[in-house]
Amino acid sequence: MTVRTQGGYAAGQLTVHRSPAEIAPVTRALRGAGRKVALVPTMGALHEGHRELIRHARRTPGATVTAVSIFVNPLQFGAGEDLDRYPRPLEADLQVCREEGVELVFLPGVTDMYPDGADTTIVPGRVGDELEGAVRPGHFAGVLTVVAKLFHIVAPEVAFFGEKDYQQLVMIKKMVRDLDFPVSVVGVPTVREPGGLALSSRNAYLAPEERPVAATLQRALAAGAAVSARGPEAVLGAARAVLAEEPELQVQYLELRDPDLGRRPQTGRARLLVAARLGRTRLIDNIAVQL
Repeated sequence: MTVRTQGGYAAGQLTVHRSPAEIAPVTRALRGAGRKVALVPTMGALHEGHRELIRHARRTPGATVTAVSIFVNPLQFGAGEDLDRYPRPLEADLQVCREEGVELVFLPGVTDMYPDGADTTIVPGRVGDELEGAVRPGHFAGVLTVVAKLFHIVAPEVAFFGEKDYQQLVMIKKMVRDLDFPVSVVGVPTVREPGGLALSSRNAYLAPEERPVAATLQRALAAGAAVSARGPEAVLGAARAVLAEEPELQVQYLELRDPDLGRRPQTGRARLLVAARLGRTRLIDNIAVQL
C-alpha cells in the first residue's frame, strides 16, 4: 500500500509526513507562528478510544493543530510477542484522522525512527520493572524511547495518552518531569465497549465468544472499587473472587497501588490494576479507587 506524502501544512486538511525531516520543520514553523501543536501518539488500528484522545487534543485551548503519529514501535515488543501480527489498517486509520479533523499525521517507518539502530534508550527506573515491566521485560524502555523521540521530532506543547495503559501514562509523566521535556502530558479516561471491556487495538484478536469473558476484568475492578471503604484487602479480595469465576482467564497480576504506582496505600487515592491472558489475547485494565 502506498500513501502519498502531501507535505507542508494546509489548515483544515490532512497532510501526511513520513520522516522526521518532513514533519519537524512544519511543526516548528506552526509554533513560531503562534500555533499550538497537540500530539496523539498511536500504533494505529485506531478505535473509539483513539477518537476520544483526538477530540481531547482538538479541544486544547488556543490556536491548536492536532497531530497523530502512527508507528508500530518494535522496541516495545519482546521475543514471542505480536509485532508481526499487530493490526495495521492504514487506510482506515487515515480515514479516522480525516473524520476527526486531524491536520498532521506522522507516519514513519522503522528506518526513519531508528536509522542507525537503537543502541541508546531511556532507562525506565524501578517502576519500569514492575507490573507490566515484570511480565514484559524491556517493554517500557521501548515505550519511553519512542515517546521521547516523538516529543523531540514533533515538538508538541501537549500530548494525550489513554488511562487504559495507566502504567505507561505514569511513566511518561515521570520521564517528562525528570528530563525536563517542554510538553504537558494529559491522561484521558478509558473508553469502554457497552459490556465494559476496555477498548484496545488487540481486542481484534478476541473471538466473539471470548468478549464476555474479557469483560470480566472490568467487572472485577468494579467489584473491588465497590468495597473500597472496607480497606485494601477487601478490594483485592472482591476483585479476585470475580476473576476466579472465569477459569479461562490466566491472571498475571492484580495489584493495588498508590496513583504513582508506589506502595499499596491504606487510605486515600489508589489504583487497582489487572492483567490476564485469554486464549491468544493479552488484556490489561485498571480503575481509580478511593480507600
